[in-house]
Amino acid sequence: MSIPSQVVADEPEELVRFRQQWLEEVRGKRNAPPKQGGDPAPVPSSSTASEAPARPRSPSGHHPPQHHPSHDAQTSHSVAKRPLHSAAPTPFGPALQRAVEVYRKAVQHEQRGELDDALRLYRTAFRMDNNVDRAYQLMEEELQKKAAAAPVAQPKAHHRKTSSASDGIEMLVHGVQGLGLGPGRIPVARARGEGFVTGTLAGLISSWPANLSFEAENEQEGVPIKHLPDEVLMMVMQKLDHTAVERFARVSRKARVITLDPSIWRPMVQSVLKPPQIAEEEEFEALVVKYMTDYRRIYIEHPRVRFDGVYIAVCHYIRNGMGENAWVNYSHLITYYRYLRFLPDGQVLSLLANEELSPQQVIPLLKPTLRMKGFFIGTWYLDGTEVHVEDLLDPGTPDTRYSFQMILELRSRPLGRWNRLDFREYDSVHIGSGEATPLALKNERPFWFSKVRSYA
Repeated sequence: MSIPSQVVADEPEELVRFRQQWLEEVRGKRNAPPKQGGDPAPVPSSSTASEAPARPRSPSGHHPPQHHPSHDAQTSHSVAKRPLHSAAPTPFGPALQRAVEVYRKAVQHEQRGELDDALRLYRTAFRMDNNVDRAYQLMEEELQKKAAAAPVAQPKAHHRKTSSASDGIEMLVHGVQGLGLGPGRIPVARARGEGFVTGTLAGLISSWPANLSFEAENEQEGVPIKHLPDEVLMMVMQKLDHTAVERFARVSRKARVITLDPSIWRPMVQSVLKPPQIAEEEEFEALVVKYMTDYRRIYIEHPRVRFDGVYIAVCHYIRNGMGENAWVNYSHLITYYRYLRFLPDGQVLSLLANEELSPQQVIPLLKPTLRMKGFFIGTWYLDGTEVHVEDLLDPGTPDTRYSFQMILELRSRPLGRWNRLDFREYDSVHIGSGEATPLALKNERPFWFSKVRSYA
């Protein structure tokens, strides 16, 4: 079998070298003696020349004598002859194999949605070889054939692997079912005694060590409070208000844990959350269950009207004045104050005073025994976050024909809890007929809470 020189000159050098190698293998197989106990290898014809190199070549094969490639070419060719890890050897040269690898990366980028990178790699692959897409398809078909034949070759090992995986999944399912998982819950930590701590604070104290103690900032100084039993400290905390308790809690972790005892917060909650703060006594038990016996959280988060001070609204309006000079306009800025003091027994004291009396002068006088113009006594109750004030009457004029009522919105802003009251409605009610007439709220402003130490 000879190849015309004209055809060799027109074909690429790589193809000529491949044809020469194939011819040398064919000649070597024809001259080799047949193996005993096996069929002789069939001699491929020219029609199957493209399929013959797909079979592994004999290590005794050698390069044709008329070509002497360089060291780099021999190295690349040896890499090309080495079979791939997942497919049989391909008849592609090193350049084409590199183009196929670039093409494969382009396909991966396209599958991930990285179209710019994929387009750039596609262009690079086709510059390296125009038939790279066909070569890629051939290699993928060989890989699919190998993958389809792999389970048949080792069915037992595959069966054992599946069995072990199913056993692991079954054990995992039983383990999860045994946990009894439910919906997401609020973090809960055990407090002292019978109480619990929930919310963010529970997650914080759960990471603290069990044995806490008071430590001095300076090691050379002693800590006298360290020698007091926790029971004594809790008795002291019960005599303080919530502000003092929280200030003590910020001293250290030990102080924080002590102030979480329910014996400190339960009396505070019970003294505050009762009618008219809540509808009835049974609602208190429902609140305890809702907040998971976290009395401190009930005291802080549940809406309540504060009894330890007065709600004050500072209002202004402008009134036009008159003067001797007609060319001059006079305007007067009028300031007046509204005071609301809520009592635990359901009474509310309301006072409307002008700027002649400052809050420092009025607050000590704000008692049920006060008698002055603009002073009213009524009743109140809390419904959610709405404060209903009714039957505001002047105690100095028992024969009055009108009373007042208002609805206020209880809020917490910007600092503090439940320290603001916003007007919603303000009506004048005819006592005889019960007809309510809305009053203008143009000049009214929100009430802000001001703590009062003493009314003496």
